[in-house]
Order: sequence, then structure tokens, then C-alpha cells
Amino acid sequence: MNATQEQLKLQFKQALVAAFGADFAEVDPILVTASNPRFGDYQANVALSLSKKLGKQPRAIASAIVENLDVSEICELPSIAGPGFINLQLKTAYLEAHIKAIQADSSLGIPAAKMPKREIVDFSSPNIAKEMHVGHLRSTIIGDSIARILEFQGHDVLRLNHVGDWGTQFGMLIAYLREVYPEALTTANALDIGDLVTFYRKAKLRFDADEAFQETARQEVVRLQAGAEDTLHAWKLLCEQSRQEFQKIYDLLDVKVTERGESFYNPLLPTIVEDLEKTGLLVESQGAKCVFLEGFTNREGEPLPLIVQKSDGGYNYATTDLAALRYRIQQDEAKRIIYVTDAGQANHFAQFIQVARKAGWVPDDVELVHVPFGLVLGEDGKKFKTRSGDTVRLQDLLDEAIARARADLEVRLKEEERKETEEFIQHVAEVVGISAVKYADLSQNRTSNYIFSYDKMLDLKGNTAPYMLYAYARIQGISRKGGIDFEELGNNAKVLLEHETELGLAKCLLQLGEVISTVEQDLLPNRLCDYLFQLSQKFNVFYDRNQGVPVLSAEEPLRTSRLVLCDLTARTLKLGLSLLGIQVLERM
Repeated sequence: MNATQEQLKLQFKQALVAAFGADFAEVDPILVTASNPRFGDYQANVALSLSKKLGKQPRAIASAIVENLDVSEICELPSIAGPGFINLQLKTAYLEAHIKAIQADSSLGIPAAKMPKREIVDFSSPNIAKEMHVGHLRSTIIGDSIARILEFQGHDVLRLNHVGDWGTQFGMLIAYLREVYPEALTTANALDIGDLVTFYRKAKLRFDADEAFQETARQEVVRLQAGAEDTLHAWKLLCEQSRQEFQKIYDLLDVKVTERGESFYNPLLPTIVEDLEKTGLLVESQGAKCVFLEGFTNREGEPLPLIVQKSDGGYNYATTDLAALRYRIQQDEAKRIIYVTDAGQANHFAQFIQVARKAGWVPDDVELVHVPFGLVLGEDGKKFKTRSGDTVRLQDLLDEAIARARADLEVRLKEEERKETEEFIQHVAEVVGISAVKYADLSQNRTSNYIFSYDKMLDLKGNTAPYMLYAYARIQGISRKGGIDFEELGNNAKVLLEHETELGLAKCLLQLGEVISTVEQDLLPNRLCDYLFQLSQKFNVFYDRNQGVPVLSAEEPLRTSRLVLCDLTARTLKLGLSLLGIQVLERM
């Protein structure tokens, strides 16, 4: 909720008390942005909700509220519509004053969180000895954007990469490499990541078919867990090789994340089992130590167990996640822990979180949030794969986006008969290509599947990154054409909102804080994308000469006022896109 809504909400509460008594002091006025601009800017629906309690018609209640409502400094006279909706329209003078105020503010008038807290965002989480693929795309991009928004709000954010760097697969891979390529276990970078993945697949086939090899692999796991020097050294080399490849992706995506893999929590796992035994939650079932869950049953209707320690003494992912959760609460002192993973893991998170709560490990002031997301689909509506049916490598996907962006740019340059340097062309291609991929993902409601289409995401029209980047570059073009330094417009520049397109743009500019605050709570970055798209549209309508609002050719003081709107639009786009992890371009 922005400052304007906060002020209006306070005025409504005072009106409710004046109209109906002190018992109504905490009634929510249900003040929302008007669904149709023709009816105003805000709409209060409280009269309908009070009808039963007061025994009156909503319209009569609305009239009583309006009679006691003083919003004269902010709004025109309130009006009542339909059965009892109270509509409010902001005064032009109020809008002008607020636009002038945010122009002088580097944070665009957006306040920091009232109560900043320690937050952890757990995202990306690839597996060692495997390449990052399209399945990691959504977690990495969504998690990064959420972290950026929380950081901007002033929260202390720990970005954690819960890498899969422990377990049976390492015994399997090390055992196989000892036979076929022992040099890879002693020499740094003896393999590239592609070779490592190939060896991993061969090791898995061998493991599934050869019982003797299975036992050899398990012995390597035992040696790894015991800290045997040669096995531990081999494991570190494999991890570092994968880590270098992951970093190339993170650098390309401009994503910063702190690695804390499964191995970090391995020493804590025995204590998890011991402490669960002390609570009385642990039950032995077929040799395994389990916690039976509420709300999760098998086909026969029997409660499902969460296995904490297997019959052979090994541990499951859930055990590691329990250890990680407790460490993050006790050692990291997190007050909100956000897990960004695909929707298919929803049950897993619900299960181990239930166990943690039952064990009393989650204080009342700690919030645990699973942020699920859907699948990336191909244009055939099926899971996105290569033509050969393989999972799409993330590096290949990003390289293709950049190549297509470059091809589009080169065609445009030829049509416009523009000459640009190789450095300019490659930089624009990389920014547009990566931004297009990010924005195409973030602009979808994360809970839904979405179809991956290079053509759609690179389109200069519609709700795409190139459209947004073009709106920003267009404003910079105004600056260059007019020889304008936006920073020198001055805080004393007069703001005049005389045309309906100016009013529409100004109102949209003032909504950024409300949008960011909403995303901070519901963790849906697509709301920010929708806002930026709407802002870009309103700017393009405002700047369209057919609307009668020229900028550079306008007389003063309208010229400077409109330049202020241009500047604020560019700054808002730049800030909003940065929160999505998208870099702007001064020229395209």
C-alpha cells in the first residue's frame, strides 16, 4: 500500500468512527485501486461489508461515511456508485506535488521496509557433475528477482545455493573414474563439464546393471563420509569443476548467490535423528527411522512416513533439509525462509516443514514459504526439450537467445542504414537476449507452466523485455536530441498535468511503491512486469505526437514539466527492470 492509500485509509477509519462509533475504529475500509479509471482512482467497498452488521442498505451506509469523510486535500468530492461503492478521484494539484516530490528522491519516493529482517532465499540449486539445464532457469531467475526486491526494501538477504554435492552419486562417479580416467581424480580441470556429464551417465548405467560395481560405489561413499584423503580430494576436484561451469551461467545472468551445498549440513544429520528421537516423533518402520505425517496417506489410506534415516544407516534429502532449516533458524537467525523450487516438490516441503514444526524447531516469528513454479514448455505444449529429446542445456538456451537478438538487430541496422561498432552490436545482443529470456519467464504467473518462444520474447511489441528496453532508450533519445541533462532539470522545476495522458502517466508513476510492496509479500514478480508494461504503454501514448502533447517543442513551463515526466519514467523503468535482474540500454 502506498502513502496515498495509507492516508486515505486513515481518513476512512476516522469517518467510520464518526459515523458509527468507536467500535468501528479497526474496520478495514477495503480501499483498492479502482478497476475502471472512469470511476476514479480508488474505490472503498466497506459499505457492502457492513450491511448485515448495521442492518442498513449499503448505499445508506456509504452516504453516512461520505458525510464524515474529509479527503479534501487529496481528492475531489467522493461519489457513490452502484449499491454502495465509494469512488475517489485524486486532485491534479495533489498529483503534481507528489510527482515533484519523487523527482527529488533517489528512491522515487519508495520507503524502506518499516521492520527490516533477516531473510533467506534458497534458489537455483544445480547438482554437481551435471550441467545446468532449462529446469534450473526458473528457480535461478525467480529467486534472483525476489532477492533483489527484498534487498531494495532494506531486508538483510542471504542468497543460498543449496547445491547437490553429496550422496551416492559421488561414490558412483568416483568409482567409475578410478577405472576409466583416474587422472580426473587427481588433476584439476582434467575434464570439461561435458565430459564429466558423459562419464556420470555411463557410471549410472553401470551402477544400475552391475551389483559388484554398486558395492564398490557404496564403499567410495563410505570413504568419502569418513574423510579418506584421496576420495575427498577427488570429490573436491569434481565439485570445483562443476562450480566453474555454474559460475559462467551466473555471470551471464548477473546472478549472485552464496553456495552452501548439502555437504555443509552432513555433520549435523546424526543430531537431527537424535533430537527427533527425544521428541518421541521418531518411529522405526521396516528398519528405517521415520516420522508419520498428518494429511499424507498411501492408496490404502494409511499415514505416509517421512524417512529420516534409512535401514542401512544412510540419510535422505529430507534429513538434510531438516538440518538446513534448523541451521538457518538457529545460526543464520532468519525470520523468513523462501524456497524457490518447482511445484512438483510441494509435498516434500510440506512434509519436512510439518516435521520441523512438530519438533518445535520453528518459532512463531519465523515464516517458511515454498515458492513453487510451473514447467517450461516447448511450442508443442510439451516439456521443453531438444529435437533429439534431451533436456535443453541452459548455456545453449542463452547462447541461442543472444544469437537471435543479434540477428534481429543486424536486420534492423541494415533497414535503418545505421553503422555501429562490433562492440555495440554484441553488447546490445547480449543485453536484449538475456533480458528477453528473463522477462519472458518473470512476466508469467510463476505457478503456471509457460511456452518458451524466442520469437515472442524478442518481439519489440507487446509485453516483452525489448518493448520495455525500447521505451527506456526512447527517453534517452529525447535527452540526446534536445541536449537535455535530466539531472539538471532541478528540484524546483514546475510540474503541470494538463493533458489526460500526462495525468495517466503521473498516476502510474506513483504506483511503483505499492507494486513493490505487494511483490514483497506475495512473491509474484509478474506483478512488477505487468506494472512496467503498463507504464511503458502509458509513456508511449503520452509521447505520441498525435495526442497533442509534444515534449521538446512545447513552450515553457510545459516543456520542463514534460521532461520531468520523461525522466521519472526512465528512472522508474530502470529501477523496476533492475529488480527483475534486467540491465537497460541507452541506445538500441
